[in-house]
Amino acid sequence: MTFGFRKNIFRNFRLKTKGQTMQDIKRAPFREILGWCMFDFANSSYTTVIISVTYGIIFSQLVVPSSSNQENPFEYGNLLWSIALAISYLLVVITGPIFGAITDYSARKKQFLFYSYVFCIISTGALWFVIAPGQYLLAFILIIFSNFFFASGENFASSFLPYLGPKEDLGKISGYAWGIGYFGGIAAVALVNTLGPKTMANFNSLRLVGPYTAFFFLFAGIPTFLLLKEYTAGKEKPEGLSYLKIGIDRVTSTMKEIHKFRDMALYLVSLFFAMAALGIVISFAFIYGAQEIKTEEKHEIAMFLLIQLFAAIGAIVFGYIQDKIGAKKTFNITLLLWIFCLLLIYWVKDLTAFLVEIGIPTTQQWVFVGTTVFAGAGLGATQSASRAIIGLFAPESKSGEFFGLWGLSGKIAGAFGLVAVGGLQVLFDLRNSFLVVSVFLSSLFLLIF
Repeated sequence: MTFGFRKNIFRNFRLKTKGQTMQDIKRAPFREILGWCMFDFANSSYTTVIISVTYGIIFSQLVVPSSSNQENPFEYGNLLWSIALAISYLLVVITGPIFGAITDYSARKKQFLFYSYVFCIISTGALWFVIAPGQYLLAFILIIFSNFFFASGENFASSFLPYLGPKEDLGKISGYAWGIGYFGGIAAVALVNTLGPKTMANFNSLRLVGPYTAFFFLFAGIPTFLLLKEYTAGKEKPEGLSYLKIGIDRVTSTMKEIHKFRDMALYLVSLFFAMAALGIVISFAFIYGAQEIKTEEKHEIAMFLLIQLFAAIGAIVFGYIQDKIGAKKTFNITLLLWIFCLLLIYWVKDLTAFLVEIGIPTTQQWVFVGTTVFAGAGLGATQSASRAIIGLFAPESKSGEFFGLWGLSGKIAGAFGLVAVGGLQVLFDLRNSFLVVSVFLSSLFLLIF
């Protein structure tokens, strides 16, 4: 079965944007594409600093008290971290498709994007009030809310993609945004790294991680709201119906009609498994390095820079590849890359011993850092391709709902994967739970897709 970029699929979607169809939407002006890409640059500060690199370690190792388990002293912190993120993703699952339908009907995508941006900034900045050790409940709540608003904003921003160019350009445009976003992550991490080491003795300085990230997000996001425009006119709301009711009805209708979009339905199911594995890696990679590989700050900096650099390269290069060979082949290539990378991580100690035996002086920390070249390339390519595919499927009248369903599939997957790792690492250890779950879910994706 081909994956669904056959022309007859788009005949189902008669778009109403200035009388155009999906095939003849013209490329948006550079300033509008730049404005859209800049939101990825801005919000990468949150996902990179708070979720991936810095605050996950602060939360699991400093804010949450250690357990008496000498082999896994941070098991409670890891578990609470996974639960907080899972709850935030489930909230997005509940609200995402409804918000998407509401923004389509009312033509208020930009307004909803602005609200999510403001509330993510506020809840991120409020992490300053968390004092370690012991105030994990406040941190737990703030992570839930900030990640909810971040993920909601990601959905709102992504729903603009179908209006920015013809379908053959969407892979490249999405790749540009992801690539620019990774450089935003580099800049944000460089800023918070001035606060010093992640130790209890330095915690007063580390309290500024949240405010620093919030200010970066605030200022870097301004160009989006100056340059990006609302692309459709809203419909008049029928009397006696609320936007919530309209949103629920439209999502219900979309779900009933999903059989008409067979490729879309199959893609969302397969995406579940890929995004579950990806969510685990994004949320636990640096925690895993610190706890299992015993990485130090110099290793984390090198690892971060390599991930960001190769993620940017992967997003842009695979955007072009996707436009040439199609999304199915591109996505499968990226998932094979992920499985290879995860297996390398699992056997880091064995690989280190082999390299030393053949005369290459190294340590397991630097071998672990080296695997991030593959992780970064796979990360950028997978995220870019997944968003571009939805952009290809989405008709103008339902783009918000389709991106809501994209968010729903990804966020349910993220919640599932995180809870699986959080629970299994209490029963076993982080190494086995992290790698086995990730490889298993990635393999399932390849079997279904």
